[in-house]
Amino acid sequence: MTAVKWLDRRIACPGPYLALCLTQAQFDVVCKRLRIPPMPYIKNDCSNATAHYISASRGLTVVVCLRDFEGRNPIEVAGLLVHEAVHVWQEYASRIGEDHPGREQEAYAVQAISQELMAEFARQMEVGA
Repeated sequence: MTAVKWLDRRIACPGPYLALCLTQAQFDVVCKRLRIPPMPYIKNDCSNATAHYISASRGLTVVVCLRDFEGRNPIEVAGLLVHEAVHVWQEYASRIGEDHPGREQEAYAVQAISQELMAEFARQMEVGA
């Protein structure tokens, strides 16, 4: 099993801690590290991805989980990761009291989060999740 890598927080200062889990086993390791009860890594049977928001003393942590990506068109996988990146941004903006962020600010933030998630997905595919 590939170890979970914590990704860059550069979307804003300070951005949320961000990680990508591709298996329930990876997510279980994250839950244990964050001292939260284990839970399903995907919230329901209809979803292929889920963003988990965890508040901790060190700040917001968001764990994006993705399943059923094997054999999918890479564009679909990218679309799922961008979709979850939007949720990461929305939660972060809400937590800092930003109800109406600027369009360019939002676009750059979603781009940065998406790139982090895609790079981590590629890394895990290279080393074998």
